[in-house]
Amino acid sequence: MADQWQISFDHGHQQRYLPDRRAVLSYVLSIGPQAASPRFEVFVESKPAPRADGRPPGRAFSRVDVIDLSRPGEAERLRAELAGLDSPSQPGAAGSPP
Repeated sequence: MADQWQISFDHGHQQRYLPDRRAVLSYVLSIGPQAASPRFEVFVESKPAPRADGRPPGRAFSRVDVIDLSRPGEAERLRAELAGLDSPSQPGAAGSPP
């Protein structure tokens, strides 16, 4: 199963499940200006801990990022990251496979 992403915003009152980082960035950039809070916590699905009674475990998420649109330059950083995800990898570019 592919990792699923979750964002929590509006002081934890709202959350969304999204398929990948690209979807997270697009969603934050589109909804951010209307959100009650500029802070978005980003989580990725992680391996759940086994239950002591042997029942199947539920889903577990680990926080991997906090996006705060009130920080200067944060929206521009997100747009740049999104553009990097949308463009084909260039050999030797940071984060691209060798």
